[in-house]
Amino acid sequence: MSHLFTPYDLGPLRLPNRIVIAPMCQYSAEDGCATDWHLIHLGQLALSGAGLLTIEATAVSPEGRITAGDLGLWSDETEAALGRVLRAVRQHAAMPVAIQLAHAGRKASSHVPWRGGQLVPVAEGGWQPVAPSAVPHAAHETPPDALDAAGLQRVIDAFVDSAQRAHRLGIDAIELHAAHGYLLHQFLSPLANHRTDAFGGSLENRMRFPLAVFDAVRAAVPASMPVGVRLSATDWVAGGWDADQSVVFGQALRDRGCAFLHVSSGGVSPAQKIPVGPGYQVPLAERLRAEVGLPTTAVGLITEPEQAEAILAAGQADLVALARGILYDPHWPWHAAAKLGGQVTAPPQYWRSQPRGLSALFGETAMGQR
Repeated sequence: MSHLFTPYDLGPLRLPNRIVIAPMCQYSAEDGCATDWHLIHLGQLALSGAGLLTIEATAVSPEGRITAGDLGLWSDETEAALGRVLRAVRQHAAMPVAIQLAHAGRKASSHVPWRGGQLVPVAEGGWQPVAPSAVPHAAHETPPDALDAAGLQRVIDAFVDSAQRAHRLGIDAIELHAAHGYLLHQFLSPLANHRTDAFGGSLENRMRFPLAVFDAVRAAVPASMPVGVRLSATDWVAGGWDADQSVVFGQALRDRGCAFLHVSSGGVSPAQKIPVGPGYQVPLAERLRAEVGLPTTAVGLITEPEQAEAILAAGQADLVALARGILYDPHWPWHAAAKLGGQVTAPPQYWRSQPRGLSALFGETAMGQR
């Protein structure tokens, strides 16, 4: 059997295969509330046959949004809106669902990407971002406010509240966003964290707040709900966060009951120099898997089924995540199963779409149709 189509357990959560749909921001919420766009978007992906669907970066507070269009889970209204979408999706798809909980930090109050993505000043309808230090993401931007002790506690409380709401909604797993230059990554990286208190300076101090957030979330939801972390394993900037530090952070997370690592990179500095190419982040996942020992997801320009299969067969990762590739081809898992001899779950309304010679693609239940 193909490695890609072998079931995998994230603690108590069984995934039917090793294909993960990565969280992908849609910038289409209204005051944090999921809309019909999310119903269409998530509904389509939930029929893809992947092993796990991860809801996009979901802000734990209004000021933690990247843009005014970000999805949120900080109030009864945002919880109800996402619940409506999930109820509709689950009527037709049994795919496990995770959610990525996030706070944008100094990258908050930005335009949506198709309007340029630049910082929106308060005078133009934006809001004041907060961060570890009063250091802007780009030199020309207005500095964020540095979080004080009360602000740090508010952030922790917001993550806990959102996690509890996710559990009430029946979401299967939580991924904390500590990558791509957002708040938890900002604390980790010396490029963004210039603090001189217990949360800045040494590696131990820079890890302290992200670990406190993890501990609080892990304690706030049942053990049956896996809690993992997405991290940028390197800033791709000299003097920034790097793979050596990521190993130490991963080991600390492991010791606290972290269920998985989702390994990405970059995002904290405009000075980054990323050597983009097929599977360019896979070696980072491979190292963390070997030295941390947690279930590890690789992501980043993994586009071909044979490529994904080879990553798993070589032990470079336990799971493979798709983002832009599955937006381009929402039936990527179907096509991968056809190439690799696997099976996927598909709705009965689609069973007759199987090409001749692939009668087992959707499993035995789809065979023998008139």
